[in-house]
Amino acid sequence: MIRRAWINGGDAVTVVRQCALAGVSRATVYARRHPKPMDEMDLLHSGLIDAEYTRHPFYGSRKMVVFLGKAGHCVNRKRVQRLMRLMGLAGMAPGPNTSRAHPAHKIYPYLLRGVPVVRPNQVWSTDITYIRLAHGFAYLVAIIDWYSRRVLSWRISNSMEAEFCVDCLEEALRSHGKPEIFNSDQGSQFTSDAFTGVLQREGIVISMDGRGRAFDNIFVERLWRNVKYEDVYLKGYATMGELMIGLAEYFAFYNSERPHQALNQRTPAAVYQSAIGGGALIVDKFGGTAKPMSVSLCDDATDATTEARSESTAKTTPKAKPGQRRPAANEVEGIT
Repeated sequence: MIRRAWINGGDAVTVVRQCALAGVSRATVYARRHPKPMDEMDLLHSGLIDAEYTRHPFYGSRKMVVFLGKAGHCVNRKRVQRLMRLMGLAGMAPGPNTSRAHPAHKIYPYLLRGVPVVRPNQVWSTDITYIRLAHGFAYLVAIIDWYSRRVLSWRISNSMEAEFCVDCLEEALRSHGKPEIFNSDQGSQFTSDAFTGVLQREGIVISMDGRGRAFDNIFVERLWRNVKYEDVYLKGYATMGELMIGLAEYFAFYNSERPHQALNQRTPAAVYQSAIGGGALIVDKFGGTAKPMSVSLCDDATDATTEARSESTAKTTPKAKPGQRRPAANEVEGIT
């Protein structure tokens, strides 16, 4: 205790050197430090950036500078970059070297494009979002069931460490069994050995979003929009304690009372319990293999008419030879 008092952060000698000379662990010195409160203007700008990012998650720092300027706040790009970095926000467009993964973390392929989700606990998904407070900010992680959109578990933290994400996963597994596939983004929290190790222990197949693909995890993104516009922005939480109580009330309402349009106005909890009326599908627009559609886009008569029209057009429309212009419709013989 006495030797820790010898350490002075403002001294000319570095803290590392002082700790080595005094025989004191740096962890005990740093643990006494309180986080520096955010500047009032930083809080204001962070709130504006958070709200705009929720509306337009493809906005990067450049567009945020333009947005803030139109709102009457003249800030430079470096300030916006710093605030977005603190909040863990980034535009969905890829930036320089964004494809480089952490060398110690394995990245798994995305497995859900074109796969119909037809039952509860077939696919779970997770993500982290930023929650602004009156004098700081917090991070929220949640796990949802894709079939029913039910929030299975959630946690808040004042840092983006992997531990609170692992706690959230463990709670969901204890309370709801385990999914067949678990999907996340490529954030360091979800690619860490601590997180993927839990999934491997339970024999769960791991899937991760592709870089820059906003719709791979669209169901959690929609959840964040609902949480912020229906609760956080309306109540303006001041402390972590208030946020904990408020989110507990909101998620209970979201699961058991709030009707969901995609579920034919039923609640996620009712669909999860009955295993009727849910479902999800990330359409594979660019894949090489066709997947059967659960709902036909047109009836047989329409298909036959379309096929006949296509055959007729193929017969009457001459093909252009290589290097020649294709004839226009009024230049084709027999067509007026």
